[in-house]
Amino acid sequence: MKKFSLSMMIVLLLGFLAGCASDGGEKDTTANQKITFGVTPWTSTIPPTKIASLIIQDMGYNVEEISADATNVFIGLSRGDIDVFMDSWLPLHDNLLEKYADQIEDTATSYADVETGLVVPAYMEDINSISDLKGNENLFNHEVYGIESGANVTGIINELIEGYELDLTQVNSSEGGMLAQAKRSIENEDPVSFFGWRPHTMFNKYDLKVLSDEQNFFEKAAVHVITNNELKENAPDVHEFLTNWNISIDDVEEMIVKIEDEGADPEEVAREWIDNNQDKVNEMLGK
Repeated sequence: MKKFSLSMMIVLLLGFLAGCASDGGEKDTTANQKITFGVTPWTSTIPPTKIASLIIQDMGYNVEEISADATNVFIGLSRGDIDVFMDSWLPLHDNLLEKYADQIEDTATSYADVETGLVVPAYMEDINSISDLKGNENLFNHEVYGIESGANVTGIINELIEGYELDLTQVNSSEGGMLAQAKRSIENEDPVSFFGWRPHTMFNKYDLKVLSDEQNFFEKAAVHVITNNELKENAPDVHEFLTNWNISIDDVEEMIVKIEDEGADPEEVAREWIDNNQDKVNEMLGK
């Protein structure tokens, strides 16, 4: 009887230890699993990426960020090198979605009805539409300023210039370079036209107007979350969270101001948003 009891105790102990090892193994698997975000060089990309990253880390995953232009982010998504992109602008990125449709998924809408297009300062009272640029190109030194040449919107602006038969050349640089040129012109109240969009601090800093576009090269945009097709199988809880993702454009713009103008740490700003919106976070997590 004693031998039987001792044997049973050993079996139970081994079973318990095996169970612990199994649980620990699962946790380690999750902890060692990495979720990779694509990050474009736009201020609008940072707040949603940081918020989602912190929430996913709280779920037990490691997180990595890869910086690239939008085209290369989509290439990374299609190859599985990138799992998530939080800042895809539709319809601007429709061609990339279609190109990699077999490898990627349009997972959620962050926010919609985003105004985007060519902008001018409000003091240019006679310039209110793209058509008004025709014949006034010399006011702008025959230049319009855009973001990096690899961005999808660069091609749209070039098509717009051709479609409206404007004697303008698009000058491309980084978002910061474009805005630095715009700032110099606005401070001197000189004519200037450049690419503008919300959410962005440019509309907080300057009195701007988006030029009406009669030929509809620019439509109101919606910002979407894009994931690669492997995420749903590899990290179903992360995929479910991202499927439920949404945020207001006003919240994103407010966070951009804190980060860009006030010099706040992006992760601290994101954590503050999470703490102040825990009910919304729980809803996105399906709790």
